[in-house]
Amino acid sequence: MAKMEVKTSLLDNMIGVGDMVLLEPLNEETFINNLKKRFDHSEIYTYIGSVVISVNPYRSLPIYSPEKVEEYRNRNFYELSPHIFALSDEAYRSLRDQDKDQCILITGESGAGKTEASKLVMSYVAAVCGKGAEVNQVKEQLLQSNPVLEAFGNAKTVRNDNSSRFGKYMDIEFDFKGDPLGGVISNYLLEKSRVVKQPRGERNFHVFYQLLSGASEELLNKLKLERDFSRYNYLSLDSAKVNGVDDAANFRTVRNAMQIVGFMDHEAESVLAVVAAVLKLGNIEFKPESRVNGLDESKKKKKKKKK
Repeated sequence: MAKMEVKTSLLDNMIGVGDMVLLEPLNEETFINNLKKRFDHSEIYTYIGSVVISVNPYRSLPIYSPEKVEEYRNRNFYELSPHIFALSDEAYRSLRDQDKDQCILITGESGAGKTEASKLVMSYVAAVCGKGAEVNQVKEQLLQSNPVLEAFGNAKTVRNDNSSRFGKYMDIEFDFKGDPLGGVISNYLLEKSRVVKQPRGERNFHVFYQLLSGASEELLNKLKLERDFSRYNYLSLDSAKVNGVDDAANFRTVRNAMQIVGFMDHEAESVLAVVAAVLKLGNIEFKPESRVNGLDESKKKKKKKKK
């Protein structure tokens, strides 16, 4: 007797419900419980129709490998388990095959994983689009813009060791074949106040610590800087060192990324000179000028006029 072959679907052998649209009954309690059940089994992605919910695991998961990219490439959105690669592939194929502009909006509270999600979208698109020297150069420049932006715009907070302190809009242009031509990045609402004062347990922007930790002695001497964080008022000392963060290695990554993006050596050094100048400005102290008789110049002039 011949056996009938049964094809499994997205709903078979799934932890919880992969698409909240199918959740019954649907209320706040069942919604949260479903997310928790999936999260407890390392299923951090869940759909609400075409929306992807991502729960930050705060640890590395083996779900972003080149093999996983190929698994989701050119597959229907609901064909496989929920994943940010499925959303990325759907947007890219709609752009390439239907010639429709696409926009992926990544939103969430601080520490939700927005920065990592945006990098995953970019890395997926870079992996599945065309090859060739010119295309690869554009892809590499787009990807390497992330370390530069994070160095100057991200900081450690009490909730996130790599928290974006600005909003970012990235516009990437593609040709008719689906290959990237270039991109424009617009930044919004940079938390400038963090430069001069940080809440307890938080750090200033990464670049200050990276520069002092990773710069060569020659560069530090040229910029007239000292490696000791405690020498600079703008650097928070109670959380200057972050577990698992290698500021020196990250500085080398940023310097390499700046070169790939298109900074000439003298331009990169000029940028770092500005960073050094900001650190030194924080050490300037203003004191009232005292006189022998205890009066400042303005009071002396007023006293003379009364005579």
